[in-house]
Amino acid sequence: MSEPLRNSNAFITKFLFAVLLFICLAFILYFFSSGNLVGGLPFAAIPFVAIYLYIIFINPIVGFASAFVANYFVMGIARYLPGPLGLAVDGLLVLTWLSVVFSQFNKNVDWKNAANGLTFLSVVWFAYALLQLFNPEARSREAWFYAMRGVSFYMFLTIPLVFILFNHPKYLNKMIKLLAWFTLLAVAKGMMQKYIGPDPWEQRWLNVIGGKTHLLPGGLRVFSFFTDSATYGGSMGFAGVVYIIIASYTKEKRLKIFYAITGFAAIYAMFISGTRGALAVPLAGFAFFAVLSKQIKTLIISGAVMMLFVGLLKFTTVGNSVYEIRRFRGGLDQNNDSFQVRVENRKKFAAYLASRPFGGGIGSAGNWGLRFSPGTFLAETPPDGWYIQIWAEQGIVGLYLHIFILIYIVGTSSFISMFRLQNTDLKGKANGLISGLVGVIAASYSSSALGQMPNGIIIYTSIAFVYMMPHWEKKYLNTSDTD
Repeated sequence: MSEPLRNSNAFITKFLFAVLLFICLAFILYFFSSGNLVGGLPFAAIPFVAIYLYIIFINPIVGFASAFVANYFVMGIARYLPGPLGLAVDGLLVLTWLSVVFSQFNKNVDWKNAANGLTFLSVVWFAYALLQLFNPEARSREAWFYAMRGVSFYMFLTIPLVFILFNHPKYLNKMIKLLAWFTLLAVAKGMMQKYIGPDPWEQRWLNVIGGKTHLLPGGLRVFSFFTDSATYGGSMGFAGVVYIIIASYTKEKRLKIFYAITGFAAIYAMFISGTRGALAVPLAGFAFFAVLSKQIKTLIISGAVMMLFVGLLKFTTVGNSVYEIRRFRGGLDQNNDSFQVRVENRKKFAAYLASRPFGGGIGSAGNWGLRFSPGTFLAETPPDGWYIQIWAEQGIVGLYLHIFILIYIVGTSSFISMFRLQNTDLKGKANGLISGLVGVIAASYSSSALGQMPNGIIIYTSIAFVYMMPHWEKKYLNTSDTD
């Protein structure tokens, strides 16, 4: 863009903002002078919102960063400010996309960075979700709107944006540090709930909705500022795997200690969540890391530690005086009532879905099914797992497609880490992120960890970063230090 045209656009922007400010000030004075403070507050907020939107359209990275932060905290905030706050994440991602599209008039957008197999599969998966709108078994289009966001919409919006906006290792480092601080905040909030107790808003949520599954005879299943303890446990398990592995590769002593503390604190938080399915995250994650390391010694030691840990839980009573250990031990008992109920429910799903290859429609099962189509078979039969829910809602076709996409992501990202990366620091971060993903994939057999906030956007962002690492290694890095 030429300098005179740029100056002209800047003048027009400033003039329009001045007009907006004058109009808002007039309304504020009118409402405040008449004693209507509530009526004037929205007009007082408009200039700040306008400035924020202007910043996003000037710098789309701000929009994505805002969505990333909102994705982590918005569901907890919803306990204090009722409303569909989760839609704020959607709005911020869409705004970021709009800012990217409009920014191409001022600068070149590297669209080619997003031209890869990962982006293609995210488009295919979202296209399949769109086709589910025409599923004759679907009972509610409104349920589809809400449910498809975690299923495919965030993946579709997030992955290309990361390739376009964050093609430099400095952004990966910033994300890892930011997510570590978020994790520590989540751990601290969980410890407050365990040792001090829920605050009044959290207690109200327990009394109305969550008490049945979170207030157990052995104590409170901690949920921090997440939607529930299962999501909290899965997310903390993911963070534990990621940061313990990254710490093992980090050379800077201060960062190494910080990441190690974050990782072990997250594992502790996973245990106090009381989420038995979350145990699969570190078990599968660290086991897969042993494979990624390509070191026989690491593989043998990791396997021995995992076998010892599982053996202590399954075949001994060590630590039975601690409620959380008793609960996790129960998760390995295939004779417990909960496990048997899951087996019976899966038999029912198999019979029901035998004649429905495309399932019952997105949003027909689980919590969204209970909300929008109560009384139906899919709504009233708990799926008890992410893959069962995909199967129930999108049929065997959708389940096979979803599993293929996950295998492709894990396979290609593992190939990058094992055979294409030489930089030690990048390899450590790749191994941590991939291993965390594998852990969440394993845990999703008995939970919905893969499709819940904040896991989805964090994982999609992480894997996109892994895909860009070979390019970074060639273009930016000559040593093992990327900070």
